[in-house]
Amino acid sequence: MMKKHTISILVENKFGVLSRVSGLFSGRGYNIESISVGETLDKNISVMTIVTHGDDIIVEQITKQLNKLIDVIKVQDLYETDHVEREMVLIKVSPKIEQKSEVLRLTEIFRGKVVDSSQKTYTIEITGDEKKIDAFLELMKPMGVKEFICSGKIAIAREKK
Repeated sequence: MMKKHTISILVENKFGVLSRVSGLFSGRGYNIESISVGETLDKNISVMTIVTHGDDIIVEQITKQLNKLIDVIKVQDLYETDHVEREMVLIKVSPKIEQKSEVLRLTEIFRGKVVDSSQKTYTIEITGDEKKIDAFLELMKPMGVKEFICSGKIAIAREKK
């Protein structure tokens, strides 16, 4: 059964690591839905968060292949791990005059913020999990969504008690 998997990969912060990791996926015909990379507290180490679809066998194969890469320190499939995940989106909305207050009200309810505005548009930043983002976007569509961009998912495993 195909499932969405979030894979966290700790890597050495070196030139070409991103290319080798993404090349592993493309070379084997696996699709990357989203990928985010950032440094950790140690400037020599980065964490990659990759979202992909696959059954358990495919994802296990991906994980094994990733572990074989020289600059990979640790690979963790967060599918069955209790974790926190977030995405950030910027949504440019062009509401009619009578909808402007509703756009602002919904932005406040979803704990978003207007990061830019003009006479005709608001650019809104929302951070949250996929369900929250999707719910906000559905409410904004009738208001005149002009543009939408998403950062890609980042995730971190919860500490065990």
